[in-house]
Amino acid sequence: MKKIYLAVVIFMAFVLLLARAGIVPRSYQDGLYVSHIIDGDTIELSNGQRVRYIGIDTPEVRERKGLGWFYNPRPYAKEAKDFNQRLVEGKSIRLEFDVQKNDKYGRLLAYVYVGERMVFLVMVKEGFAMIYAYPPNIKYAEEFLEAQRFARENKRGLWSGLESNAISSSQVKQNVGMLRMVETQVYDTFLSEKVLILNCKNNFKVIIFRNNLESFPKEVLRSPESYFKYKTIRVYGVIKEYKGTYEIVLCDPSQMEIL
Repeated sequence: MKKIYLAVVIFMAFVLLLARAGIVPRSYQDGLYVSHIIDGDTIELSNGQRVRYIGIDTPEVRERKGLGWFYNPRPYAKEAKDFNQRLVEGKSIRLEFDVQKNDKYGRLLAYVYVGERMVFLVMVKEGFAMIYAYPPNIKYAEEFLEAQRFARENKRGLWSGLESNAISSSQVKQNVGMLRMVETQVYDTFLSEKVLILNCKNNFKVIIFRNNLESFPKEVLRSPESYFKYKTIRVYGVIKEYKGTYEIVLCDPSQMEIL
């Protein structure tokens, strides 16, 4: 029995050493804290590891030009970063993982808690972040949606600047990184195992990930072409540039209206 107990103690000590070295993902409650705020949705821990928040997106602080990045904060980017800083900088945190533990840049993907408080939920509810439910990491998608509805209805943070008048898809290029309503016409659809894409005028696309389609009418999944083709739609969200095209990602049917 003593030998078994000793073996368990040695094994746990070994796991702890690996975790402190960043090899084994764990809660990071013991001895680690937030040392630096990168932006509204990315932080750096005291061991040098960076953490990208799951399920939300905040306005960009920097803009990519060529091979470099330049400081060019979008509206509410600085406010989101400052709010994130007040919530977590210098504090011990707990990380909770979803399906994926790292992104393609090597950053940890996690839900961050200070005590029992989920940082992301606070940021969304106060209007400093929008939800970005990217499968397969959608454990708290419903909670985020509820928080975002509250922020929008009460015009919190970035929602206070959401224009009631929609822009056309010809104007999206000038509004990259902004939260906007866009009115456009769908001319084609593409459905795969992972995503539904609505191809619209002026190189503009509306993206709905397959996991999020469950909350849309069943007809959308059965026959997206007959449901959307040649229809005029109005959508809202943060306009993103991706490989020369412009897009808005929809996480919930409330972000779309068919006119």
